[in-house]
Amino acid sequence: MNLKKYFVRALHRLQKGPGYTYKELLVWYCDNTNTHGPKRIIKEGPKKKLIWFFLTLLFASLVFWQWGILINTYLSYNVTSSLSIGFKTMKFPAVTVCNANPFKYSEVKHLLKELDRLIEAALERILQPALGNSSENASPPLDLRLWHQIPLVLIDEHDKDNPVILDIFETCSHSASSLWSSHAGARARSTSILSKVPLQERIRMGYQAEDMILACLYGAEPCNYKNFTQIYHPDHGNCYIFNWGMDEEALNSSNPGAEFGLKLILDISQQDYIPYLSSAAGARLMLHQQKSFPFLKDQGIYAMAGTETSIGVLVDELERMGYPYSDCTNNGSDVPVKNLYSQYNTSYSIQACLRSCFQNHMTEICGCGHYMFPLPEGVNYCNNEDNPGWAYCYSSLRSSITHRQICIDSCKETCNDTQYKMTISMADWPSEASEDWIFHILSYERDMSTNVTLDRNGIIKLNIYFQEYNYRTISESAATTIVWLLSSLGGQFGFWMGGSVLCLIEFGEIIIDSLWITVINVISWCKGLKQKRAQARSPAAPPTVSELVEAHTNLGFQHEDAGALPRDEALPPEPGTPPPNYDSLRVQPLDVLGPDSDAETE
Repeated sequence: MNLKKYFVRALHRLQKGPGYTYKELLVWYCDNTNTHGPKRIIKEGPKKKLIWFFLTLLFASLVFWQWGILINTYLSYNVTSSLSIGFKTMKFPAVTVCNANPFKYSEVKHLLKELDRLIEAALERILQPALGNSSENASPPLDLRLWHQIPLVLIDEHDKDNPVILDIFETCSHSASSLWSSHAGARARSTSILSKVPLQERIRMGYQAEDMILACLYGAEPCNYKNFTQIYHPDHGNCYIFNWGMDEEALNSSNPGAEFGLKLILDISQQDYIPYLSSAAGARLMLHQQKSFPFLKDQGIYAMAGTETSIGVLVDELERMGYPYSDCTNNGSDVPVKNLYSQYNTSYSIQACLRSCFQNHMTEICGCGHYMFPLPEGVNYCNNEDNPGWAYCYSSLRSSITHRQICIDSCKETCNDTQYKMTISMADWPSEASEDWIFHILSYERDMSTNVTLDRNGIIKLNIYFQEYNYRTISESAATTIVWLLSSLGGQFGFWMGGSVLCLIEFGEIIIDSLWITVINVISWCKGLKQKRAQARSPAAPPTVSELVEAHTNLGFQHEDAGALPRDEALPPEPGTPPPNYDSLRVQPLDVLGPDSDAETE
């Protein structure tokens, strides 16, 4: 009850506003507001009143137009980039080195035997027009089923408008002027063969750290292959990461310059390369952040055999603003793609997200996973025996713009990133004058013997160091803030209308009063409508006393029509005559009124 009384009192107070009509409220506002235009409208003469009304309406429109532009600018969440240069002791980057050849040919030769014979036969048929007809050897017949994944063809382009494509193993043309060799097809076939080999066996068939890393020196401290972390990379087989920071703290570089960096000597054993799979010789290396997975195919560089490669490093730190200024992520937890590279305990990256997205699509559409990417649970790698059409499915999915765009839209850039800019220089190493003693020393370091088993075609020297300790930070900041928005809105309002924040409060007050007047009018209209509907549904109201008297009078006139005198003009009764019974005269109108008429009459 107390709460009801409180609301009733509040309602009464609100009803005592500046006026009960919109006109009264508007006049009250114009007379009491602190803005200049409305006061002049009600106080000036007719002509000036019209002028001031036009000016006030014009400037108010300009204010709202400017406010719309300012609010739209703020809601666009633009950013500005700033570049700052600092100087500090920096963490040395993680360094990943791999052999360009993923497996030793001596270890996988028995698996690729049929594939090698097929490729040799193809090359012989390609070169046959130039070398003359070769004699048919009594070699075992070729298994052409292996050729499904290697579409090697000759293209006759004598007629530019209608080139003729000839399959190597069906026909051969002496007029063929160009050759399309599908190295990717051979790689796909070898991938299909090797995908069925267990992971530990593939690691064994690759280059081992103790054979590949001949010498290591970080600053003045010696290191060896035990300071590297081994991972299996689908492209390059066994790869080794220095200063990955997984099990121990990342190393700091004490000073810039080549003398304080990492020095490596690698043996790539080029004589044991797979002949029809690896067409490039050298080491593949990449600099990246600690605890991040190295995507060497996209971000790595080659170091050529027989050279000393010096890599000077500069550091760029990128700091992006998150939502709503950009669609970046801090750790990938808000990305709707399952990160398949989390099995390596590595941090999120957009490269990992894109590859995981592609692999998830491929497992759903093709029923198996591609050899180059990690597998989801319960899925196997594609091979020709279990998945005959996987290569076509993979090619279609890879060239699909729709699936590619889905992955691009799903994955996000990281908000904080570190990029390493490299300056690369090379020189022949070792020189002809020093190669003998250098090879003897390296041979002794490897197997404690002086047998020279190394040559310049298999040796690479790497120098990786900071060029300087200056680092650049590229950071984003909001171009528009709430402080900028409020000051800009107030500046426009003060310039065009001469108002302030209090004027805005006054304007809000009149809006509230207008709404309240509207509510009162609506409530009154609803009550009136409700009463009209109730009267339409209820029976006729009982007669009043005057209506009863009129009915009684009409009854007297009815007797007059029957031959009796009217009641007013009748003769007085004779003495001793009983008075007329008026109760009988009331029966008829009372019965018409109904049983409740007595209560209403009283």
